[in-house]
Amino acid sequence: MGASAEPPPESIRRTAPAAGAGPAAGAPSGPAARRQANRRLIRGLLVMTAGSFAFGWALIPLYNVFCKVTGVGNAEAREQAVNVAEAIDPNREVTVEFLATPATVGSFRFTPQVASIKVHPGKLYDARFAATNLTAASAVAQAVPSITPTEATHYLHKTQCFCFNPQPFRSGETRSLPVRFIVDPALPPNIDHITLAYTIYDATDDRSAARDHPLQ
Repeated sequence: MGASAEPPPESIRRTAPAAGAGPAAGAPSGPAARRQANRRLIRGLLVMTAGSFAFGWALIPLYNVFCKVTGVGNAEAREQAVNVAEAIDPNREVTVEFLATPATVGSFRFTPQVASIKVHPGKLYDARFAATNLTAASAVAQAVPSITPTEATHYLHKTQCFCFNPQPFRSGETRSLPVRFIVDPALPPNIDHITLAYTIYDATDDRSAARDHPLQ
């Protein structure tokens, strides 16, 4: 007689699943499992969407705090116009480029009417931006400026700007928004290109602020 087969080791007997064993008791399967996974996905997407909107609303105060702490940007100029006297330097030209960005897609269309202009330091110039309310309701816009290079921030002064006050728009309305500025003749000689950029935010919840300021 041949030798009898040895039994499998104890560890194999403990871990080997029983033939035909199904999912653990109580665990959802099939359509029920898919519905549960879909619900988890939808909850996650809703949380992400709410977080994105909250972050958008917080950008303006966060930007202002950042500017005041670091000195970067032009938050102070947005709050108050600067009084200047022209002292034109006819022998120097500086290119001022204009950029416009809406903070959220679908709220406003926002573009500069010209991409750039050449200016003489010490002379006042006018530029305009076009903004359209794309929503089906009245809205209030707030523009936040920034200037690059950072070193030029203290040498580009605005005497009039749509960014000083919230701007109310009717549904579908397009408006031409002016800014009047001057480049200080003391601008360092190594700077010959300045970018003046604006980001426009939907600040509709602050309607009282818009009523307190005339259109600019």
